[in-house]
Amino acid sequence: MKKLYLAFLIFSLIRLNSAAQQETKSRKELRGDKYAFVYSFDKAIHIYKHVHHLTVDGKRNLARSYYNINQFTNAEAAYANLVKDTFQIKPNDYYVYAMALKSNAKYSEAEVMMDKYKSLKPYDASSRSFEENCKSLPVLVTDQGKYRIEHLNLNSEADDFGTCFLKDKVVFASSRVIKETNEDRYNWNNKPFLDMYISEVEGPQLGEPVIFSKAMNTKRHDGTAAYNRVGTEMAYTSNGHTNTENEHIIGLQMWMSSKKDSVWSTPSPFSLNNENYSVGQPCFLADGKTMYFTSDMPGGYGGADLYKTQKDEAGNWSKPENLGGKINTERDEMFPFFTEKNDILLFTSNGHFGLGGLDIFMCATSGTVLGKVYNAGAPLNTQYDDFAVIVNDQSNKGYYSSNRISGCGGDDIYSVAFLKGLNAGKKITGVAKDKNSKVLPNTFITLLDGDGIILDTVTTGADAGYFFFVDSDKNFRLTGRKLTYNDGRTDLNSFGSEFIIEADVILTMPPKREEIIAAKLVIGADLGKILELKSIYFDLNKYDIRPDAEIELDKIVQIMNVYPNMIIELGSHTDCRNSIAYNQKLSDRRAKASAKYVQRGITSEGRVFGKGYGEKKLVNGCSCEKKVVSKCTEEEHALNRRTEFIILKK
Repeated sequence: MKKLYLAFLIFSLIRLNSAAQQETKSRKELRGDKYAFVYSFDKAIHIYKHVHHLTVDGKRNLARSYYNINQFTNAEAAYANLVKDTFQIKPNDYYVYAMALKSNAKYSEAEVMMDKYKSLKPYDASSRSFEENCKSLPVLVTDQGKYRIEHLNLNSEADDFGTCFLKDKVVFASSRVIKETNEDRYNWNNKPFLDMYISEVEGPQLGEPVIFSKAMNTKRHDGTAAYNRVGTEMAYTSNGHTNTENEHIIGLQMWMSSKKDSVWSTPSPFSLNNENYSVGQPCFLADGKTMYFTSDMPGGYGGADLYKTQKDEAGNWSKPENLGGKINTERDEMFPFFTEKNDILLFTSNGHFGLGGLDIFMCATSGTVLGKVYNAGAPLNTQYDDFAVIVNDQSNKGYYSSNRISGCGGDDIYSVAFLKGLNAGKKITGVAKDKNSKVLPNTFITLLDGDGIILDTVTTGADAGYFFFVDSDKNFRLTGRKLTYNDGRTDLNSFGSEFIIEADVILTMPPKREEIIAAKLVIGADLGKILELKSIYFDLNKYDIRPDAEIELDKIVQIMNVYPNMIIELGSHTDCRNSIAYNQKLSDRRAKASAKYVQRGITSEGRVFGKGYGEKKLVNGCSCEKKVVSKCTEEEHALNRRTEFIILKK
């Protein structure tokens, strides 16, 4: 079922491509398209191979058919033949060609195809992920000793995958047949449809599986499933509950059931089901009131996306919330699993940079804030499909699925122990406070790396707390800045096994500085002089805000937040050199750029405005217009190049 979400997208495109095809297709090629449309890829391939002249679209369908049934060597050859026709090539052809090459462990050749894809789709999430992570490939393909993996004895020659915890047992989906019958088979792989099975946990292995529920197993696909922690609420994926006699493509839906007196209730449809798109692969949080799931519903980022929904006290599920572009790509994100101990989301994707096929990824979260997405790396991920990982919060052990060649055939289930915890980076948390442990709201906290490069900033709220997501095994520095206080600094690192790193920033207050500043805040005064700001410098003929200028402007932001009614005029002045018109224009741009920077950090943009004066208000006699030649020194000219922050209202 891991590829069912791809079906709608792939073959709706086949129909559209066929209709818009400029080349005329032969009857035999059209017959191949019909087989491909109903997922009978082996039959489609047989037809396509005997077509005397395939159209470009036919070549594309042949290549994708090979890819869909994991014949990657043939897929590679078919895509190589397809991309020769650059006139009708599509960006996605390069992408899937690269995926086929990865599945054949030809990473250098795959990088060439991804470069071509990126040149055509530079802003695509997959392009960005490739650009940001491609240099990490040597690390990702190397076993770093992070996992201990074991193939399970319960695996069969059928597809076994998609585990979930049911208290102290494990439920999974399988196409195995306990008793041979003449039942229907799935066109995609010519295997029986999926049913749900349950097994006892027997040490590192799982016991002999039995059917989970005959009442819930239909004639079509059933599974994967999810349960709340106490095992009384269930959601599962199925496409066997609708009338599909006259349909070729059957969408996935979720069904819900409750357990009372050891009996599961008759399944009822999930309220967000829709016949126009698929919904499935649920994951409950412990209380069963929050659920993550997969869907290709309209309004997403591309293929299958990850969503979140919450159940209210009346039992109604909320409007689904897309997890956003940091998680979801233009391709497919599936099999969500959430670990509540450290709030880490695990999921499967073929859109983020990976080793081939589907890969497992991890992302730390804090409410709606998402950290960096990390590829789990080898040996959890391989050049094949690796997906549907689940983890026990307490033991750091779990299960995942893979179709790697070391298995029994098709998808198999593996146990995994996370020997170094989950690879989602680290989370720095702390509080800005003074030496007496008094919390300091409105403190400007800066996170820097070991080389002093700024990584992130935040202004603390009422609780003075802050957090940052960072990479593991690196050195960092935190600085804190607050008006009337001396800056604080804390050095730290992310080495070690703990996910959360506690690091407070302590600020000290110089004696009477606050009172001194307050006494000088009068209408008409220059706030920059009161705060003893350094000069606001700009590059020659530029008005971009430089990093050294940001430091000084941040001090203006801080005091304006302390005095929420304060209004200032930010005036920019030049010396006399260059023309009057040029100086006026440049100073006005610099003033407005500086004001815009300050506006982003205060409550109301109208409290500060920029105005350029050019050379109208020279502070000395250094004029040089018309026939006047200034004999002033550079130091005297510099006095006229200034930025003033005049208080109009306190």
